[in-house]
Amino acid sequence: MQDGLYVALSSQIALERRLTTIADNVANSSTAGFRATGIRFEDVVRGSGDKSVSFASTGNTYLSTKNGALRQTDNAFDFAIQGDAWFALDTPVGTVMTRDGRFTMLETGQLVSIEGHPVLDPGGAPIQLDPRNGPPKAGADGTLRQNDALVASIGLYEFDPGEDFQRFGNSGIIPSGAPEAVVDRNDVGVAQGFIEDSNVNPVLEMSNLIAVQRSFENISAAMRATDQSLSDAISALGPTK
Repeated sequence: MQDGLYVALSSQIALERRLTTIADNVANSSTAGFRATGIRFEDVVRGSGDKSVSFASTGNTYLSTKNGALRQTDNAFDFAIQGDAWFALDTPVGTVMTRDGRFTMLETGQLVSIEGHPVLDPGGAPIQLDPRNGPPKAGADGTLRQNDALVASIGLYEFDPGEDFQRFGNSGIIPSGAPEAVVDRNDVGVAQGFIEDSNVNPVLEMSNLIAVQRSFENISAAMRATDQSLSDAISALGPTK
């Protein structure tokens, strides 16, 4: 009977983490460049044979690889990635990967993210433009031109977020290793005047949220019933005066 309580408790811990993940996805359903978080659970078995008991693991998070829809803005400083790659930003915690291409140019000519972090080129250096020549024109490969002269190139990178990755802000991911610049790939490019929307499906996530909440409540009811049965058994089998 105690094993039943422990199994139910492990399920509640797992469901609570899933609830937190879904709530975060729903909250960022309108965040540019946001990639949804998923979570994988496994059975943790104690004992063997007829005495084995399966518990739910706390789960490992992973990042959805599905691209968000591209939305046209006609803003020359908005960029969206077509394909499997990431922009790189120089932040106080180091290099951060993002799919949020809402950039702007400072008075100094530096290209920065919406939070003010410098955007990096393929070599890992901050991108510097000429502030006197206005917005650049971007090629499909990320090259930037001002007055028809090549001035810089937006870095496109690939990396593996892995499990239990660490976010930075809303749409940034802190890589566990050094990201690699994408070179000579026809399936990756940049679209100027577009931004990538979140890849979260809010209707689906809300349905998942309701389902997980119901499961949590059902397990809570089962735990209360098991606890009451245990109390009744102790009262019935206990010593009498």
